Amino acid sequence: MNEQAFSSLKLHPALLSNLQDLGYQQMTAIQAMSLPVVLAGGDLIAQSKTGSGKTAAFGLGILQGLNVQHFAVQALVLCPTRELADQVAKEIRRLARAVHNIKVLSLCGGAPFGPQVGSLEHGAHIVVGTPGRVADHLRKGNLKLDGLKMFVLDEADRMLEMGFQETLEAIAKKLPAKRQTLLFSATFPDQIEAISAKLLHAPERVTVKEQHTNVSIQEYFYKVSGADTRDEILQRLLLKFRPGSAVVFCSTRKETEELAHTLRQAGFSALALHGELDQKQRDQTLTRFANKSVSIMVATDVAARGLDIDALDAVFNYHLARDPEVHVHRVGRTGRAGASGVACSLVGDRDSQKIARLEALKGEAISLVSPPSLAGVDGNSYQPPMVTLQIDGGRKQKVRPGDILGALTANGELTGDDVGKIHIYDNCAYVAVRRRIVSDALRQISQGKLKGRSFRVRKIT
Repeated sequence: MNEQAFSSLKLHPALLSNLQDLGYQQMTAIQAMSLPVVLAGGDLIAQSKTGSGKTAAFGLGILQGLNVQHFAVQALVLCPTRELADQVAKEIRRLARAVHNIKVLSLCGGAPFGPQVGSLEHGAHIVVGTPGRVADHLRKGNLKLDGLKMFVLDEADRMLEMGFQETLEAIAKKLPAKRQTLLFSATFPDQIEAISAKLLHAPERVTVKEQHTNVSIQEYFYKVSGADTRDEILQRLLLKFRPGSAVVFCSTRKETEELAHTLRQAGFSALALHGELDQKQRDQTLTRFANKSVSIMVATDVAARGLDIDALDAVFNYHLARDPEVHVHRVGRTGRAGASGVACSLVGDRDSQKIARLEALKGEAISLVSPPSLAGVDGNSYQPPMVTLQIDGGRKQKVRPGDILGALTANGELTGDDVGKIHIYDNCAYVAVRRRIVSDALRQISQGKLKGRSFRVRKIT
């Protein structure tokens, strides 16, 4: 039997069957190294980069040990950001879809507190959340963890960077002493060692250090000097490489907003992502980027790790990160799972120390190249292939992806190939459609029925 196949594990038949339906056959390195430990019930410290498949590593372990008949919180997963928490909850639900009546609840800051209290009163098997909001519910007595079996810290180094150490320790004091604890981290600063000693018991360690190769990622460092501005050079690079999906990393919230505005003025499809957007704005931005109706996301380092960004064509560092490991995580958003990608960094006269630190981490010299000239690129900006439509009906109105797809294709004018990703939220839904059929799609939904009733629909611009 292939030791790298999921079928080599002693998982419930329903979980294995669902994995096959999802197309999950061969385990990634982190899954192959950590799942045997997790399934055996041992504590674990695992080092792996973003995109390595760690959610399935702990998600399958949670589901394997779950007693569905016991309606109490049996697993708690903590994540540094609500984006990652939402992604993890979504993936666990996918992994659990062949097992009936499993309830996964998200508890994150930035969302209304009251509805979360109501959801907790109805009960859940698995809670995925951010440290601050989970601690709030524990303190108020809304969240009961007496029956907890498994405690997972995902992107633990990021949570410590964000100042959550005291909060994590306070949460841990509320957990049963007899439990399984799993800690996943991309890096191992001293704080990780300290908190591991407090929270884990005789943990086994596994490490997957390299997820990318020089072959899969073409990395360039462009010298910014003379009359050329960073904005001009970035636009030339976008026109040169013409990525269908790209993240541009900036240092501050203000910079993301200004640069995204500049790019839109130049004809590019760009949105800003930063920590001061409200939940609806964040959901809409990430949805439009994920469904390829926006080509460029200009972001602070909140997007460096933990966001559900698949098949990213390129990464641009508008400014170099101060921490060389942050640079590596930024670049690691592209060239994932063997796909090719491009990473471009703009280097100014004051960046010599940042370059030196990065050279020390990479163990090799970095060569600076001149940016492309205007004569060397196609000067026409480009638009993404998809457009997002918002429907004013979601989970609470019982709207499902199949209802939306059915409404769009009901009369045969549009086909499934014209429809992209569909995202359902509590009171709204988003569907991506090909740009050339936007008018037809709007007509189909506005004149048709979903769940026997009409819903408003509009194009998001």
